[in-house]
This record gives sequence, structure tokens and C-alpha cells, in this order.
Amino acid sequence: MDRFEALENFVRVVEAGSISGAAERRQVAKSAVSRRLTELEQHLGVQLFRRTTRRMDLTDTGRSLYERAVRLLADLQETELAVSSEHGALSGSLRVAAPLSFGLLHLTSAVNDFIRLHPEIRFDLDFNDRQVDILQESFDVAVRIADLPDSSLIARPIAPIRNVLAASPAYLQAHGTPAGPQELALHRCLLYTNLPDPGLWRYQDPQGRPGEVRVSAALQANNGDFLHRAAVDGQGIVLQPLFICYRAIETGELVPLLTDHHWQGVHAYAVYPQTRHLSQRVRAFVDFLVERFAGEPYWERCLALD
Repeated sequence: MDRFEALENFVRVVEAGSISGAAERRQVAKSAVSRRLTELEQHLGVQLFRRTTRRMDLTDTGRSLYERAVRLLADLQETELAVSSEHGALSGSLRVAAPLSFGLLHLTSAVNDFIRLHPEIRFDLDFNDRQVDILQESFDVAVRIADLPDSSLIARPIAPIRNVLAASPAYLQAHGTPAGPQELALHRCLLYTNLPDPGLWRYQDPQGRPGEVRVSAALQANNGDFLHRAAVDGQGIVLQPLFICYRAIETGELVPLLTDHHWQGVHAYAVYPQTRHLSQRVRAFVDFLVERFAGEPYWERCLALD
């Protein structure tokens, strides 16, 4: 039995949540994954999983082995990469998750430029607005746009994400321009539903005082690009990240509203697992993103803010 291969097989089963899931990710037969797992348990003389017809749960011994195996395999991979990088360029695969709109609009060119610098890197990209489980789904890096809760993950800020209130000239001509936040309750509003409370819009007024307004949905969706298109088509007022609608503001298709108010924003982060030895390719990619988006984001240049 190859012990390193057996440990890697075990780790992949834990992260996939099932033998079939691990087999699919590793592109091997399910019987091969099951056989290696049984061999490992027999070799160690312990039971690593509690098995039922519906699920596999780690035993306490299995959980302890998983934590040690992850560190051991990371150390082995880092050692191999450190030796190989002394004699050549970065290589290997990077599995990256990112929000759909930010990924398509801003990460596409960044990834392409990174590949030009490191052509031996292979990317596996998942553009999706759901928050992936980095460890369980075996991602190397995730880009997250949110207020991050405390966790065991490492998060490096990439860029501030400013929200802007905007509507089309046609909508404003037909319905009028709101003079203050509370008037938004009288308007058709376009809501992004991947938020805990989509209809509650928070802000700071020009004096820095916090406020909020409850708006009703003329239209709601879980995709920012769709809401952006609806706003351009005159369907209502949208509150969304400037990185989505900046070009429409530049061309005059959308008009920013109440720009003397600061609408609640967040940060974009590069998030990755905490390990003793961070992969050189992960470190290089995260450093690249931090440098690329350093300073004032280019999408904010469309606003002449005081």
C-alpha cells in the first residue's frame, strides 16, 4: 500500500463527503477509492468512518487523522513545489471560486494576464454567487465580496466595493428624481436577493449619520447583471456595486443618484485555507490580485465624488 496515496484518497473522500464524490473528482473508479479506503483502515486497525446507507461521518479517530493528513500532504506538496520552482516556473493547478459578475467582468482579464506570466499554471474556475465551502469542495482560493465572519480561513483584502444608487434617464424623466433616501420608498426598486434583507438599504448621510430606508421590489433577482440590465431598460432604481454598472454610468445609460450619501459597501477578499506552508502558486496568485486591484479601483473613476 502506498501510504501517501492512501492518505490522499482518504482526504479526498472526507472533502467530497462520499466515495462516489471523491471518485468523480479524482476521475477514478468508485471501487478503487473504496478499496484504498478499506486498505487504510485495515493497515491502521481503526474505523475512520461511521457508515450508513445515506452518509459517511468521520469517527473521532478519523477526524484526528484527517487534520494530520491535510498538514502532511500540504507539507509534501510544498516541498515538491519548492524544489521544482528552484529549477523552473510555477506549475500545477489552481481551483478558484468567485462571484459570477465580478468574475466575468474583472477576474477574466486578471486570470488571463496571470497565465501569460505563468503559462504552466492550470486554472479551474467556478463563477457562482453562492458561498462555496473551500475545504469541503477543495478550492485553493475563493474571491468573496462580503463582511466576512470570523473563521479559520485567511482573508486578504483585494479592493473596496462601493455600492451606488442609479437609474436610467428615461425612468427619472417618467417618475422623477428622489431628493433624499426616504423618497426611495415611493419608487420602483430593483432588489438583489442574495442578501439577508434585500429591501433594507442602509446609508450614511453627508454628515456621517447612519440611516436606512425600506423599499419595495418592483423586480428582484439573484444576479446583479440582470438587475443592471433592468435598470438600463428603465425598470426602476437599483442599488448595486459600482463594478457592475460603472460603464453604464460612463456612457450615460445610468445616472448615479444621491451621491453625497455613502451607501453601505463591503470589501472583496481573497480567501484561502490556513496551512503551515501556503502553496507558492496560491501565494503568487493572491499577491497578483492584491497588486492588480491596489489603490482606487478603476471602476470608481466614473464618479467624481467629493
